[in-house]
Amino acid sequence: MLSASQLADRLARNAEAVCRYYLSAGHQAGNYWIVGDVANSKGKSLYVHLSGPRAGRWTDAATCQYGDLLDLVRETCGLVDFRDVAEEALRFLSLPHPASSRRGDAHTEPPVDRPAGERAKRLFRMTQPLAGTLADRYLCQRAIPRASVHPALRFHPSCYYRDLVTGSTLSYPALIAAVTDPSGAITGVHRTYLESSGLDPGGVGKAKVEDPRRALGNLLGNAVRFRFPVHGPVPVIVAGEGLESILSLSHVMPGMPMVSALTANHLAAFRLPDGCLRLYIAADADAAGRHAIEGLSRRAQALGVLPLVLAPELGDFNEDLRRLGPDRLTVHLRAQLAPEDVQALPPT
Repeated sequence: MLSASQLADRLARNAEAVCRYYLSAGHQAGNYWIVGDVANSKGKSLYVHLSGPRAGRWTDAATCQYGDLLDLVRETCGLVDFRDVAEEALRFLSLPHPASSRRGDAHTEPPVDRPAGERAKRLFRMTQPLAGTLADRYLCQRAIPRASVHPALRFHPSCYYRDLVTGSTLSYPALIAAVTDPSGAITGVHRTYLESSGLDPGGVGKAKVEDPRRALGNLLGNAVRFRFPVHGPVPVIVAGEGLESILSLSHVMPGMPMVSALTANHLAAFRLPDGCLRLYIAADADAAGRHAIEGLSRRAQALGVLPLVLAPELGDFNEDLRRLGPDRLTVHLRAQLAPEDVQALPPT
């Protein structure tokens, strides 16, 4: 019988087929398979890496479960003994599986399989400055003016969008955000697909597609960074999920380094910068957000970093900014900051 590591490795080579078989309620999104949980419920809490060095590794942000595909087989099938798990894995590996959707078919030339990080860098090189673009107008409508001061944000006038169900490809203008590692190197991009509003000629909204926000590349541990020094220690930072929520905080706290990890899963895994003493975690009012806060707080405490939570009055900080205004948001934040960090806020 093969060892556990050998079985896990063989399953990882067929990660997409494993997910389609055991997690059929999910769907592929870039380099991930997204599903609700190990019981194959619909949702977005559990994600599986489909390729690359972490192929087959999975995490459920709602339950804090994680593991390899052998663990996934055990959980989805409700098995206990390793022999039963191994027999199920061998049975699956012996089945004929259709070729991965990444490899084309017998009638087409297979596409060049460039690493996702390389494709992300290439996409970012094809963008243009944000100022005056449709994406700039979109952020202004979200009460976030002057977003063009952030070099991490760019605009692509015609960015490809692939429908994961039909396989068809469309093009939309998109807000592009660079995901970077601690050295400032681009490891991925985040795309917000946009379109002009038919009711308001001057209005801009997210494109009417199933998933108008998508990421590409290596996000784990990395983030979109705002006012973030590349060199030297970063003693105090704000970290949160959504791009617009963090941009809203940056609008009223322009002196504070901030990062958007983009999802609850990636927020929990964010790598803290060197020299960090205090970490403010921008909360999202949902279950996944609470689990992300708990996970990141535990990691911060283990590193000797003080975690503090910033809570919005409404659903998130962009809703606070749009509905309550910057002055009230500033007052609300002032009461949650440590005294030595209040200087990051504008004077009242």
